[in-house]
Amino acid sequence: MNRLKQRYQEEITPILKKELGAKSDFQIPKLKKVTINMGVSDPAEPRARRQALDNIKAQIALISGQQPQITYAKKAISNFKLREGDPLGVMVTLRGEKMWEFVDKLISIVLPRVKDFSGTSQTAFDGHGNYSLGIQEQIIFPEIEYDKVERIRSLQINFNISGNNASAKRMLELLGMPFSKTK
Repeated sequence: MNRLKQRYQEEITPILKKELGAKSDFQIPKLKKVTINMGVSDPAEPRARRQALDNIKAQIALISGQQPQITYAKKAISNFKLREGDPLGVMVTLRGEKMWEFVDKLISIVLPRVKDFSGTSQTAFDGHGNYSLGIQEQIIFPEIEYDKVERIRSLQINFNISGNNASAKRMLELLGMPFSKTK
């Protein structure tokens, strides 16, 4: 069992139960899934975009430990030179043990490696307890080899958490998410 998951079950669950006044474990917030997404806006020609997507797909697979899927445009948007069915990016959804492994690695290894890091945003909750985190460079992950990166790209990480914003934020704080001191 992952050490962060074990800590959640043994230490964090009783703390949350007490703080939230919950009578059952089902009333406390739980981390359901984590989604990692990286979009590609360049290059415009399909062959070069496909090559870039294959490179990104390999990087996300290394980061997450799971094979990602390519996302496609649902409709055409002429201002973006986008046709229906054009590949847009790569995404992967993590659940279970792989999710806990990724969150543990993100909190304990990756975020401390960010240069001039002042904490993650406290206001990136959506009203339903879900939290979104944007990372400027994929090279902060230790699995990524800098020489094999064709271009530095940003990626989005979404935490799907049961419960409201306050309880989800408290759960992430107890897990070790380094929130910034200012709002």
